Amino acid sequence: MENVGIYTPPQKSNAVIGEISDTFHVDLSNDDLEVTQSAQDKLFEIISTSDDDVSAIRIYVGGGGCGGMTYGMTFTDQQTDFDTVQSFDGFKLYIDVVALNYLRGAQIDYIQEVGQERFVFNNVFAETGGTGSCGGCGGAAGGGGDDAASGSGGDAASGGGGGCG
Repeated sequence: MENVGIYTPPQKSNAVIGEISDTFHVDLSNDDLEVTQSAQDKLFEIISTSDDDVSAIRIYVGGGGCGGMTYGMTFTDQQTDFDTVQSFDGFKLYIDVVALNYLRGAQIDYIQEVGQERFVFNNVFAETGGTGSCGGCGGAAGGGGDDAASGSGGDAASGGGGGCG
């Protein structure tokens, strides 16, 4: 009983499990997250007309619970060690690896309708097998449909998300 109350941290294992790699891949492809041409055009317009010294747009996922996850965008000038990067002509998107787990396989689109412009996140949870419906706690609000999260058409910093209804 000499080690009672003494914490021993876990030791690094050299075990190989399936195809797991210890290499972090920074670059994203269109298979990871599709950004439609209309969304690319609007994001480029927003970032190029910004007064700030902005180098990229960060896509984030927040919250959870009965209303589902919220998806949004904000300006950024710094890339972290945990960001994945998707490069386009004139701008970059940064998505941290946790957010990417919720966004992998999704599509970001920009919709212009009479009197309403917005970004939408389509097919959220496509890769993870979620329903994206509002059937109860844990469902992504609109995640499987056309308007998973929408921002106002004015700037990329507008988030989205929402509850059922």
